[in-house]
Amino acid sequence: MPTVLITGSNGFLGQHLTLYLAAKGYIVIATGRGLCRIGVPGIFQYVSLELTDPIAVDQCLTKYQPSVVIHNAAMSKPDECEQNRDLCLLNNVRVTKFLLSASQSFRPHFIYISTDFVFGENGPHSENAIPAPLNFYGETKLLSEKLVKESGLLYSIVRPVFIYGPCFKGMRPSFLHWVQQNLEAGKKIKVVCDQQRTPTFVTDICKGIETILLQQKGGDFHLAGKDILTPYEIAVKVTEVLHLDASLIEQANAASFPEPVKRAKRSGLQIDKARQLLHYNPVSFAEGIALTFKN
Repeated sequence: MPTVLITGSNGFLGQHLTLYLAAKGYIVIATGRGLCRIGVPGIFQYVSLELTDPIAVDQCLTKYQPSVVIHNAAMSKPDECEQNRDLCLLNNVRVTKFLLSASQSFRPHFIYISTDFVFGENGPHSENAIPAPLNFYGETKLLSEKLVKESGLLYSIVRPVFIYGPCFKGMRPSFLHWVQQNLEAGKKIKVVCDQQRTPTFVTDICKGIETILLQQKGGDFHLAGKDILTPYEIAVKVTEVLHLDASLIEQANAASFPEPVKRAKRSGLQIDKARQLLHYNPVSFAEGIALTFKN
């Protein structure tokens, strides 16, 4: 089986991807900052790696020479990226450059995890849509996409949206878990009703990425959900599946939540290309909720 090196393995997608691929029998080198936070036992090797150190990056990749590099690590909170632009450039753009440079000697398949934030309004967007990021986070992810495309390596760019799924011990609760916890405590919540997304079940992304690496599919791929929903509709759907009180949810428009950065109101991604080329078949959002809270 191929050796796969994953960056950002301590994060939400990183943990799921590490455990998913390890369970499938891949030799997984999971890298992250500091100690391993993957609390679920798995057959993988964890390496503490400071990605902002180009020498450490070069030494690590040269040592393991993976067949596939999945670059998932990023500074991904748009508000923090706006407020700390230099740090964001370092973690999102220069780190990508370090990884690409370190990969040149053994030329792995480079899979870059990007975001729908590279686009602007008028979603859902196809892979052929013209990027038009509305904030600095989106700009840095687009800059990194450009570096990946110019690297000369076999590359795949994966763009998900609003990732959700089971939370492992020690993980930060997702939006779905926030809704569940508040409503079970009888607390009222306000949720935005004038933005649309295509929420993505985390295991669907893992399956799509496995197909990409197995078939060595290059290019851009949107791995998102098939349902177009507002955050309010997402919250209501959680109440339907978990039998919670939807009357505790109050609709609000985005303007009532002042934010430092601009976000698209009509976002989301089209998945026709992934369906055709990868046989990508995501679960419905209702199925995804049930699987999220299965245990």
